[in-house]
Amino acid sequence: MDLSKYRHPELVSNIVDKLARWKEPVKFMEVCGSHTMAIGQWGLRKLLPDSIKLISGPGCPVCVTPSCVIDALFSLEGVTIATFGDLLHVPGSRGTLADARANGLDVRLVYSSLEALELSKERETIFVGIGFETTIPGIAQTIQIAKKENLSGFSVLPIFKTIPPALDALLSSEEVDIDGLILPGHVSVIIGWKVYSFIPRKYGTSCVVAGFEPLDIMVAIERLINQIETNSPRVDNEYTRVVTPDGNLKAQEFMQQVLQPTDTYWRGLGLIPNSGLKIRDEYARFDAAKKYDITLDFGKNEDNINCRCADVLKGKLTPPQCPLFKTECHPHNPLGPCMVSSEGSCAAYYKYET
Repeated sequence: MDLSKYRHPELVSNIVDKLARWKEPVKFMEVCGSHTMAIGQWGLRKLLPDSIKLISGPGCPVCVTPSCVIDALFSLEGVTIATFGDLLHVPGSRGTLADARANGLDVRLVYSSLEALELSKERETIFVGIGFETTIPGIAQTIQIAKKENLSGFSVLPIFKTIPPALDALLSSEEVDIDGLILPGHVSVIIGWKVYSFIPRKYGTSCVVAGFEPLDIMVAIERLINQIETNSPRVDNEYTRVVTPDGNLKAQEFMQQVLQPTDTYWRGLGLIPNSGLKIRDEYARFDAAKKYDITLDFGKNEDNINCRCADVLKGKLTPPQCPLFKTECHPHNPLGPCMVSSEGSCAAYYKYET
């Protein structure tokens, strides 16, 4: 696909000129970490008038994973732990998985759950199942393959999270003041845009699903302003080239066949009902939590008390407002997951906006 038209300076500049006339203070949250990175990379925050503020949200799966998950993995011996790369450097109370690997824990970096499935043919392997609706269907299908091929050495630790319940919890919080949402593009490819209809109906909050190019994001901001100006909150879909009303039904089917909703804990947002997915009973032998009796102590907080990652995820402050930002906490010494992940708000600000 030719993306050059979505990066056209003149088209972006035209929107910038229109937005410059907006004087009423508004605050828009880009939910997705990929949007935060794109906004920083293209310098879009600097193009907006002071009246329009962009804040980051909880759309980074590594960032919202609580540290107790890392602690639980430390205690596993005699198995291979397969995970995506960002999780290696998230600090738990005893250090990171990278530290544990240096001390002998068998931790492998993989790029997909299918790689972990291949590892399980040689050695007991636990795949750490973090992620949102974008990656969950592929992991669910891998579990189905494991069952079909009777690969008993494979299991998944389900740390899955789903976006709509988190947005519901976020908007219902008295701590958060948001005038509009730039909704995630990748997640919306899977779940569609209609699932967000409760947001304008319940909260009167304007929403736009957006792509990740400069023009995508600027058009989304312009549409949010138009909704506010006309007092007509709704869900707009700017990302029409890939997002449909109902999403990818086949991918949704994989998730529904293998997984079912459950309450789960989000860093910064706390316990959110039905915002996670657990493995169904018919696939229980591939559930690492049951197979290895893994208990996650969500009530335990071992994070650095000065790290404000949780507040960044709620949009209460921007990364530079954290006292550790760029001093004690930086990419070479991340004290919180927001500085670790390639989709983390603190990492994006450090790389592009300071």
